[in-house]
Amino acid sequence: MLIVMHHHATKEQVDHIIAAVEAMGLTAEPIPGSLRTAIGVLGNQGYVDDSTIRTLPGVRETIHVSKPYKMASRDFHPVPSVIDVAGVKFGDGQKPVIIAGPCSIETEEQMLTAAEQVKSGGGQMLRGGAFKPRTGPHSFQGLGIEGLKYLQQAGKEYNLPVVTEVMRIEQLDAVCQHADMLQIGARNMQNFDLLKEVGKLNHPVLLKRGMSATIEEFLAAAEYILSEGNRNVVLCERGIRTFETATRNTLDLSVVPLVRELSHLPIVVDPSHATGKRMLVPVMTKAALVAGAHGVMMEVHPNPAKALCDGAQSLSGEHFAELMQEINRLLDFLGYQE
Repeated sequence: MLIVMHHHATKEQVDHIIAAVEAMGLTAEPIPGSLRTAIGVLGNQGYVDDSTIRTLPGVRETIHVSKPYKMASRDFHPVPSVIDVAGVKFGDGQKPVIIAGPCSIETEEQMLTAAEQVKSGGGQMLRGGAFKPRTGPHSFQGLGIEGLKYLQQAGKEYNLPVVTEVMRIEQLDAVCQHADMLQIGARNMQNFDLLKEVGKLNHPVLLKRGMSATIEEFLAAAEYILSEGNRNVVLCERGIRTFETATRNTLDLSVVPLVRELSHLPIVVDPSHATGKRMLVPVMTKAALVAGAHGVMMEVHPNPAKALCDGAQSLSGEHFAELMQEINRLLDFLGYQE
């Protein structure tokens, strides 16, 4: 439920409403606004009887919110969120962020070379996987802690904030020590225990959409993180599973404007994992930006032909630089400013 106060409501009246909500065994979340204050009511398992609340001084109206996600919705948070990751900002009014780097961290030299290519090409963040959830157990699973050190070193060398995936609760401390942003992969989108633990941190989170998740389930997963106190969440569309086999997944670009309407959280797109084809990455990157994505995450490898993971969908440094020139021209046309 959302309690909307009159614009002339006093602080004492707002405090009285909060106390009344808490007396009902629920949680009150004040939502300050430029014109009036609203109070979100959380913790209810069903319908909330608002008959008493409606009559209290200062209350303009009560709105029942049936969505399973409340803190992630614009009903509770009408102002778009801007998420700061070590100085790189995601959200409305910000230039879209380009995150790039290899799928898997392989060697120190590979990461330093990739970071140089991302930086010189104009990317703002570096990605790389140290813990890899692979479909088959015999595939390369990542370098673990050693890989995290290579990623952090490369990021510092080229002044790029870094993002990497965390798969288990036990990995959180190590990943937080080495990365500026935690990634929750598609396979862990509904690992609710992991989401809750990530929610107890203050580390920015990139939450990927599950391969079979609806938009409601996607936002409900974000709610798990937000409800524990961590408000630094960026969503990521990475393609969903359909009957189509010509591409690795089906890139659902409709999710970008839909999420922007339903939620205040920024959303980025991963065309590399969505399509699985290098030739499709440039055009789907540009399509995502036209659709309103707050950023794009793509795979760049110094030598895609020899990549231990996802070489077929990775751009070379040269191709990344060419694409960045096209992106910059597009962003100028769309009216983005530095």
